[in-house]
Amino acid sequence: MYTPAITGSGVFTPSEVITNAELVETFNAYVDIYNAENAAAIEAGDLVAKDYSSEEFVFKASGINQRYVMDKTGILDPKVMHPLLRQRSDDEPSLMAEMALDAANKALADAGKTAADVDAVICAASNLERAYPAVAIEIQNLLEINGFAFDMNVACSSATFGIQAAADMIRSGSIRSALVVNPEICSAHLEWRDRDCHFIFGDVATAVLIERTEDATGTHFEIKSTRCATDFSNNIRNNNGFLRRSRPDGVADRRDMQFMQNGRKVFKEVLPLVSTHIADHMADNGVQADDLKRIWLHQANKSMNDFIGKKVLGRTPEAGEQPNILQDYANTSSAGSIIAFSKHSADLADGDTGLICSFGAGYSVGSVIVQKHG
Repeated sequence: MYTPAITGSGVFTPSEVITNAELVETFNAYVDIYNAENAAAIEAGDLVAKDYSSEEFVFKASGINQRYVMDKTGILDPKVMHPLLRQRSDDEPSLMAEMALDAANKALADAGKTAADVDAVICAASNLERAYPAVAIEIQNLLEINGFAFDMNVACSSATFGIQAAADMIRSGSIRSALVVNPEICSAHLEWRDRDCHFIFGDVATAVLIERTEDATGTHFEIKSTRCATDFSNNIRNNNGFLRRSRPDGVADRRDMQFMQNGRKVFKEVLPLVSTHIADHMADNGVQADDLKRIWLHQANKSMNDFIGKKVLGRTPEAGEQPNILQDYANTSSAGSIIAFSKHSADLADGDTGLICSFGAGYSVGSVIVQKHG
């Protein structure tokens, strides 16, 4: 049995930013258009008039100030309200692969390694650009990596599930190293015309290199333990898929073809699930609350993270113990906890213990206990 470690991490951040002010201005312009076009039906009581959003509402509901996106022009057009992405030919790298390539190269540089040191690529994301061929194999090809690659999707928990899969393969000796990449174009599956969720998501790509500890050439985080769990729920859902054209509504612009959630139920059901999962994982590995120097949580909602942090530590987390990045990045699905880890781990001391945790649709939750060396 070998011991796996995270030896490098990287983050690709899109160049375009949408502030809450821009987002709300566009949404409210859309509301005006909708209400005007449907004035008669609204007056007759057949439709309900849409309400304005506000910067105060968005921040209070989420803790988000802005988000990075691959395209803001379409999102900020009240007559479009979704990203406008260039159609690429089959001979070009896909957008997801291009984003992942940037993050992967940064993770390799952080670890002091090259693509020649990698045996496998796992592309773990909440939505994949196509059904096949696997985006992971395309990333593998662009990096000129020998070995194998595969895609996996466990929604917002994809990164930690991918880390567990890679760590298990390294433990068993079947591979020496793996890149786990998380390209997330969340802006493309968000319904920007829905007041309850139009502010939630942003785009990003993250990557971690996982190797045997004996192959680490610098500072690294030994993976002490991983744990994943799922419990089926429809409260976070997207019904889009390849069977869409075969059904009565065909490719109609149906609301359930984008991100949907029952926010109140999610909040009520996910918080105890995640808190208990983390507590049990720690207890089974002899990790006390005082042993944790850092918690890198999924970046979905500040209130959720504050609640989980307090439950795990038994007190309100001090500044820096539970870093949030969603105020700048918004919810980036599987990538959120990895952004937090990548940007807020260098200051830990040798021997410090931390925990990465992601959770979301499924329901799903994955946690990784790590210890810094070097």
